[in-house]
Amino acid sequence: MVHVPRFNTHRNGCDGFRRGRGNFFAPIFILGLRTSPEVAIGTGLITEVFGFASGLFAYTRKKLIDYKLGFNLLMVTIPLALVGTWVAGSIEPDYLKIILGVGLFAIAISFLRAPDHTDVAHLDALIVEKYGGENAETVLTTAGGEEIRYTVCNKTEGRLINSIGGVFVGMISTGLGELNSYFLLQRCRVPSRVSVATSVFVVAITALVAASGHLVQFFQLGGNTLNTVLNLVIFTVPGVIIGGQLGSLVSGSIPPKVMERSLGVLFVLVAAVTLGEVLL
Repeated sequence: MVHVPRFNTHRNGCDGFRRGRGNFFAPIFILGLRTSPEVAIGTGLITEVFGFASGLFAYTRKKLIDYKLGFNLLMVTIPLALVGTWVAGSIEPDYLKIILGVGLFAIAISFLRAPDHTDVAHLDALIVEKYGGENAETVLTTAGGEEIRYTVCNKTEGRLINSIGGVFVGMISTGLGELNSYFLLQRCRVPSRVSVATSVFVVAITALVAASGHLVQFFQLGGNTLNTVLNLVIFTVPGVIIGGQLGSLVSGSIPPKVMERSLGVLFVLVAAVTLGEVLL
């Protein structure tokens, strides 16, 4: 029996909180601690990898990740994330701040325009109706024994979007998750639960590779740069692990729509301050 995938609003709230939390590291390091953009972005990525661990583990246990689709996307996100890492270490810090500020505005828009439960449920039902029959190319069986059937559409477009996201992950530590989750649902016709789980998988692995690239650069620079990174990571990694558990409790008591809108407004303010520091 084929079930219509249900969109879990609690999980959506947790994922929104996790994405928002991870995206704040770089601007906080730049604006609050006055670190260089390259150090802020690299340290933010290293911290973000640990932040994704709990979500990735949960989706793996539930068997909601489409590994075939995920690995196809990783073939473009990983090399381009490394390109982004190289670019971040090669351009002027002020230019990198501008790119980060523009990226934060884009993230704000993604939160403010996030689809509500009704829209996602409608798309899920449409996927089941048009792409979830016996001719579906993918049949995913969850840990609970539920079959989710679908056919991935617009594969070339999906790789293109993910290639852009990969560059931004390496360059400014964010962007791929915001492009990916809803795009997989809306354009590639991947059911909501699978699109979110697969997106977390792709972003986590891509962030790990990009963070490793930044870490290599930090070890090559050594001295004060490496000491600054290590001193930050000692505090941020335990903090993000603890925060991941607390965040689930907080997000469960706040309507997902309210959280998405609040994060969107907050990102607009952070982006404005980041750009204002360079342009004014």
